[in-house]
Amino acid sequence: MSRRRELEHHRHSLGEIREIMSSMKTLAYMETRKLARLIEAQQAVITSMAGATARVLAGYPGVLPKVEPTTSVMLLVGSERGFCGDFNHALLTRLKLLLAEHNGEPPRLMAMGHKLNMLLEQERYDCLCLDGASTADEIPASLARLVTELTGLEQEGVLALHALYHNADGELVQTQLLPPFTDMTPAGSNVLPPVINLPAAALLANLSEHYLFALLHGMLYGSLYAENHQRVTHMEGAVTHLDEEAERLNQRFNALRQEEITEEIEVILLNATNLEGGSHL
Repeated sequence: MSRRRELEHHRHSLGEIREIMSSMKTLAYMETRKLARLIEAQQAVITSMAGATARVLAGYPGVLPKVEPTTSVMLLVGSERGFCGDFNHALLTRLKLLLAEHNGEPPRLMAMGHKLNMLLEQERYDCLCLDGASTADEIPASLARLVTELTGLEQEGVLALHALYHNADGELVQTQLLPPFTDMTPAGSNVLPPVINLPAAALLANLSEHYLFALLHGMLYGSLYAENHQRVTHMEGAVTHLDEEAERLNQRFNALRQEEITEEIEVILLNATNLEGGSHL
């Protein structure tokens, strides 16, 4: 009886864990649906700003100043929470490769996301660790903290900011965010200069801040989407494993119950035989 009770307790515990994981999966799925809408809108903003910038660069050649960065920073965007597979380990693996291939002084490291920060601390990386976002609603506050730190670094000189993160498709992406527009191709060669109300250099300076802000938004949205998508997949696998374990326990529970019933029948038959033997006396 005690073995069956232990199995019943274990089966009940697995059921509670399954409910929790199923709820986590549902919440992660809901977050991906919300983020998908935000990513679409943010991408439209980025595309529009990039098109406008390309027209300015084409219409006013040479307006983009040539700068020599004095401070190099690598920003890694990880997860604030766990249960998302190898999301953070993939970032750490890519970072090791990038640093091994880097020539000269290595860049300063900035990382967003509690779980990623824990990995970096275990590997003893010298890194500025920032809290990340668990939901889309937390991204503005997370972005504000990041901008504050970047503003402080810009006081030391021209900043070369590179980012390593997962895009919405779950792919690892490395991109340069600062100096702005360095990888942008002007829109055509024989383009009439657009009509602007500011000097081209001043317009690009103002536009660069808004463009960087839009890119950072899109980057954090995409990373959080990929994180939650991996969490959904991870939870689905865990729930399936729990269902299989629960079925195995069910079979074992039923087998023990059948053994107990068989033992009870044998006891009844034995008692009945003893009674019959006693009556003959």
